[in-house]
Amino acid sequence: MVSSPARVARPQRSHSSVPGTGWQPLNLPVTPLFGTDGIRGQAGDLLSAPLALQIGYWAGQILKKQGPMIIGQDSRNSSDMLASALAAGLTAAGLDVWNLGLCPTAAVAYLASCRETVGGIMISASHNPPEDNGIKFFGSDGTKLAAPIQQQIEAALRTGCVDPALLDGGWGKTYQRPELIDRYVEFLHQPFQPHPDLSQMRIVLDLAWGAATSVAKSVFEATGAEVVVIHGMPDGDRINVSCGSTNLAPLKAAVRAYQADIGFAFDGDADRVIAVDGQGRVVDGDYILYFWGQTLQKLNRLPENTIVSTVMANLGFERAWNQLGGQLVRTKVGDQYVHAEMVQRGAMLGGEQSGHILCHHYSMTGDGILTALHLADLIKQAGGSLAALIDQSFEPYPQRLKNVRVADRERRLRWTECDSLMQAIAQAEAAMSEQGRVLVRASGTEPVIRVMVEAASAELVDHWTENLSLTVEQSLAC
Repeated sequence: MVSSPARVARPQRSHSSVPGTGWQPLNLPVTPLFGTDGIRGQAGDLLSAPLALQIGYWAGQILKKQGPMIIGQDSRNSSDMLASALAAGLTAAGLDVWNLGLCPTAAVAYLASCRETVGGIMISASHNPPEDNGIKFFGSDGTKLAAPIQQQIEAALRTGCVDPALLDGGWGKTYQRPELIDRYVEFLHQPFQPHPDLSQMRIVLDLAWGAATSVAKSVFEATGAEVVVIHGMPDGDRINVSCGSTNLAPLKAAVRAYQADIGFAFDGDADRVIAVDGQGRVVDGDYILYFWGQTLQKLNRLPENTIVSTVMANLGFERAWNQLGGQLVRTKVGDQYVHAEMVQRGAMLGGEQSGHILCHHYSMTGDGILTALHLADLIKQAGGSLAALIDQSFEPYPQRLKNVRVADRERRLRWTECDSLMQAIAQAEAAMSEQGRVLVRASGTEPVIRVMVEAASAELVDHWTENLSLTVEQSLAC
């Protein structure tokens, strides 16, 4: 079905406007807009309709070539508004827009890579609360848009200047294309031909009221599994609230209540997944990488037995993988850094402890649903018990992550300039020596400072986590 073309009147030049557009300059933060996963912030505040309109317009000018831009979204109440504004900007720049509607992030990435497209845009704040939203770009190869191109878009957004040769005429149209999601569903089953056989397995899915509600239930039912769904309708008021991959209590309870073999919890845009076994034990990204790595290693499909993860990866996982003859390469937190390192090394498996897994044998981006299918298939092939796999794997080091809210963006992103915090970190590192490690960082997706402490004993972990979190509160959060 084709909608009415989304049109924006050609603006007239104005001395008080952004050059070449007639738009009024936006009040943008001094710090970069693009973080570790696109542009993210509170809807209606940082992420307003005027900002999305201009992002669409300038991205359209910079990315302009033959082909449409694909747009998908999660269930947040602000997603429709941002999708409309982005489409208006893109069509004003001369691009056609294919709007998928509600879908996982991975659907946008996949469809961008297998069609003649300019790229894709996903509107989602992933695991963030309902009041937030985000805009993340994918290139025509299905990977996150390269940093230099993001910087070009932001520079044009701030200055209103691009190469004049790009500013040609023409209008685009917006087309509603939800039927394309069926092609993504077909892709999910391709690695298993015709689909994974999960018959005689009972699986609980926590869909977090988000993007996974569009496809996950039908995808798993097609495997023959008995599927139980919780938080299974799209709900912009409740997305990620006390559920999903960031709050596993409901999934654990459901797995026990239904005596399920396994449970999977997704985040708001379904690009990550965390599992729970029948005993309620959590299987995070470290475990998934370990299990999947073993499988690929046995098939000689893991170059140099290398797994790429981040600085958050547990030491217990790293040492267990080393004992199997593998090597773990660490990057900064963020799937874009994991992906870049994988490409540079020719690695095929990587991911994050948070459950964002990339296997380049199948996909160039994180896909929680695809990851869950592979883990379930692996469990079935191993005899049907996730608990047994956990028992035979590794013992993680005690690790604790605490988020301290720092609303002031400038103060949060410049936390390394806080002398009292830097001194506290140095004190913790000296006190623990080789018995532990500290990681403090500003989140690229939320208004928080993340404090992570990992050590040989839970006592050390708790002591230094509380000490450093208090220092952040006293020094930055006031």
